Order: sequence, then C-alpha cells, then structure tokens
Amino acid sequence: MQAPRVAALAMYDAPPLDAANDDLWAAIAARVPGAPAKLTRDRPVESVWTAPGLVLAQACGWPLITRLAGQVRLVATACYALPGCAGATHCGFIVVRAADPARALEDLRGRRLALNTWDSNTGMNLLRAAVAPLARNGRFFSAVYVTGTHAASLRAVAAGGADVTSVDCVTFGVLKRHRPADVAGLRVLAHTPTSPGLPLITRGDVSAAELGALRAALCATRDSPAAHALGLTGFEILPAAAYEVLREMEAEAVRRGYAALA
Repeated sequence: MQAPRVAALAMYDAPPLDAANDDLWAAIAARVPGAPAKLTRDRPVESVWTAPGLVLAQACGWPLITRLAGQVRLVATACYALPGCAGATHCGFIVVRAADPARALEDLRGRRLALNTWDSNTGMNLLRAAVAPLARNGRFFSAVYVTGTHAASLRAVAAGGADVTSVDCVTFGVLKRHRPADVAGLRVLAHTPTSPGLPLITRGDVSAAELGALRAALCATRDSPAAHALGLTGFEILPAAAYEVLREMEAEAVRRGYAALA
C-alpha cells in the first residue's frame, strides 16, 4: 500500500504568506503526477521530512547534511530577492535591540543569546562560524536560551529576555515586509558567513522521473505572482556536495575550540 503523499512549505508559512504558499503549491502540484492537492500543516515539519510519502518540503541546510543525510534527496535550492541573499546563498542576520550600544560582533561578548534550535543552520551553525574566532576558552555568550523559532528569538530580544539572536535573513526580510511590528525596535548588527540557501527535499527513494518533474515544476513557477509575493526569484539545482561547506564551518569552529555555542 502506497504511503500517503505529503508536502510542506513550512519555513515561511505564517500569515499573511499562507495564501501565497497555497498558490505556489497548487502550481507545483499541477505539474507533478500524484502530488497531494494541499500542503500538510497539521504535523511538525520534522516528521514530514522523513515521511515515506514525502513529495516536497522546505528544509534547513544543517539537518540536510546531518540527521537527514542518506534519507532524503535534494531537489533544488531557493533563491530570494531579499537582503542577505545572493543567488542560491543566504546568511544569518545577527540582531540586537535598536538602542543597544554594540557596534560590532565582539561587543556582544558576555551577552545572552536567543537560539531558535540547535539544529538550525542560520541560528546555530553560521553564528558559531562567526563567533568562533572571538571565543575565549570555548565561550563567548553568558547564556544561551532556546526559543524554538526565529520569530520567538526576535521577540525575546525585543522584550529584553535576551540580547542577541541570529535569524535567517529571509525570515527577517519576510517579517520586515509583511509584519513590520515583529521587527520593530530591532536592528541588524552584523551578518554571519554565507552558505547555500534553503533546500527543498524529497524522499530518498524518489524516482528519476518524479525528481525531474519536481525540478521542472519549481522552475516553472519562478515568474508566478505567488513566487513574487514570497520574495522568490527562482531555484537552482545544486549538487548535494555544495552543502558540505557547512561541515567545513563546523570543523573550523572545532579547530578553534568552539564546538558549540556557549
């Protein structure tokens, strides 16, 4: 019996972008035989990533090369017309309160960090790469608080419960454009190093025909109103090995004695 087909575009799916994601998915699904008619929104996206019936999902670069390695196939990498993005690359924005006197990343030594998850590329891995040269005896921050999401991290900084966070530049750009109150009173202090951007994945045993159909469907949506509403300019087909640069960043941080954010 075939597993139920599922799809999720959950990384930037909060209102008011849910309608645009629905429209984008409808355009993709119409070109992929057997694709589900609707996006899955009633289960954690992490469980969708490993679902045996996965057709397409947005993921994060760090889990792509760690816990999802060997379980999924890279379909394409999203390209966004937002600050911090260039082609198929993106970065993390290191964000503080607007009134914070810090002028450089080093000024944040001993401050409190709001971290979305330990499994995040922009929130954890790219920030670790930025901080590693500044760390002393494996430490830089005075405390690390895990919030669960980039949006929650921004709220924690704005409310004073933390002093700094690193958020995906696309998340920051989407919120600034569509929900400016969510970034009011905050400013971008610095950028992390860049890396390949948001990967779109499918199940590991996908057929060559379906993988080709998915890639063609994604490319066909690049000029759609839904893509424009989401800030998308298209998709690039990168080799999976392109994401190994994230492992290199980890190795360099470890070499500097900064294996984990602290």
